[in-house]
Amino acid sequence: MAFDLGAHLVRLGILSSTSDHTSVVSINLFVALLCTCIIIGHLLEENRWMNESITALVIGLCTGVVILLTTKGKSSHILVFSEDLFFIYLLPPIIFNAGFQVKKKQFFRNFMTIILFGAVGTLISFSIISLGAVEFFRRMDIGSLDIGDFLAIGAIFSATDSVCTLQVLNQDETPLLYSLVFGEGVVNDATSVVLFNAIQNFDVGHIDAIIVLKFVGNFFYLFFSSTFLGAFTGLLSAYIIKKLYFGRHSTDREVALMMLMAYLSYMLAELLDLSGILTVFFCGIVMSHYTWHNVTESSRVTTKHAFATLSFISEIFLFLYVGMDALDIEKWKFVSDSPGKSIGVSSILLGLVLVGRAAFVFPLSFLSNLTKKSPDEKISFKKQITIWWAGLMRGAVSIALAYNQFTRSGHTQLRGNAMMITSTITVVLFSTVVFGMMTKPLIRVLLPPGAKHYGSMSSEPSTPKSLLAALLPNGQESEVEAGGQIERPSSLRMLLSKPTHTVHYYWRKFDDSFMRPVFGGRGFVPFVPGSPTEQSHHGLE
Repeated sequence: MAFDLGAHLVRLGILSSTSDHTSVVSINLFVALLCTCIIIGHLLEENRWMNESITALVIGLCTGVVILLTTKGKSSHILVFSEDLFFIYLLPPIIFNAGFQVKKKQFFRNFMTIILFGAVGTLISFSIISLGAVEFFRRMDIGSLDIGDFLAIGAIFSATDSVCTLQVLNQDETPLLYSLVFGEGVVNDATSVVLFNAIQNFDVGHIDAIIVLKFVGNFFYLFFSSTFLGAFTGLLSAYIIKKLYFGRHSTDREVALMMLMAYLSYMLAELLDLSGILTVFFCGIVMSHYTWHNVTESSRVTTKHAFATLSFISEIFLFLYVGMDALDIEKWKFVSDSPGKSIGVSSILLGLVLVGRAAFVFPLSFLSNLTKKSPDEKISFKKQITIWWAGLMRGAVSIALAYNQFTRSGHTQLRGNAMMITSTITVVLFSTVVFGMMTKPLIRVLLPPGAKHYGSMSSEPSTPKSLLAALLPNGQESEVEAGGQIERPSSLRMLLSKPTHTVHYYWRKFDDSFMRPVFGGRGFVPFVPGSPTEQSHHGLE
């Protein structure tokens, strides 16, 4: 029984090129395993230790063991990890759905903290892991690794696992933590990929001030260009659907156009060497704010569940895929003569990940708290511990980058490279299973479900009255509710006292006056006689 990947979908990592029968067996096996993961995940829904990511990893590992036993160890390629499959087909629906479903008000309220953690924090973690790798691995003599490899190790292990974060944190129970950890994860992934590409493109043997400035400029260019491309694609989809209103004839066209334009934003970013992760994330945010309100009621229900379903299947597929690939004996045979050294390398990397994350979470949280006046908006020490812990998981981004740096076509003949690949797999499996299993219990201990973790959890746009109340000194809110006239503070005074609320207030005014009339959105939905939207509108009156 061969499980090599080839034939028509050889680059996707699913089918075998040996025979049609083997291809059918491979597909049947994988679909059956996906169904098994869903069923077991459902049965373990209330379990405080397990989640679907860990379930899929364990099932993948068990399946790999069974296949190795049935082939008597001859099948060295159960599944070959494919970067194309991960970056082009599995990651986009996961990140897009996260942007589409995210509570925008909560996300943008903490936007500066998210950027601080995701960009500055990743650079701090990258520096510590890279320096630690140089210090320890050169003494251990694990193989021929140069300075570029050590810097790549820093970028690889600075990439947190955004997918697993979705599994262990609940957006409704802990909205502040969810927005911080997941938002940081998205920016972190993009920063790690940019770092990794910069290391490969620049002459790391001759680093000087000019190269550092070029890298910083390149990062900001990629960040803003990727964000702009995602927002532009989302606005374009909103404008097209609002003007043509496909729903009067076919809701299927609306749904198809939203899906395809979301995917197009990601592929355009990859084509232009931008960050597809950031692009598709912000495309999801813009589509949920404008495009989603322009489609019929049936299309809204369909798109919401379709995007969530695609994301759900991709997540399970991804962890099952990583679990099975971890037992590819081709990688392990190069380190079989020195298992102690392999365990030592993995332990050192895990320790550097722990230290690297702690080195920025606690200091940057302290700096962030200095800008917050309300106690509810500050990141308490217990929340800081949770943020540190929830971001320790490493996933498929780390594996994909490690394969890119240390292998060619999934294989390597160099001992040092094989050591890094197996150590990456070990760290990913250990961090996902152990840290992932302990995250939910840790949150329950540190942040009990009944406690109030954030002052305002609503994802709905605030009313002007509530916005004004948020900008007023204590004691004046009652006058607002009573309908009394209150002297509005100057714009500068508002900005200095409540910067986040002020920016949000003026953005809402601009959005209502200019953006929504052009691109649609809540309150600007086109009504066509006889359409599902029109019927639902009259049903509410």
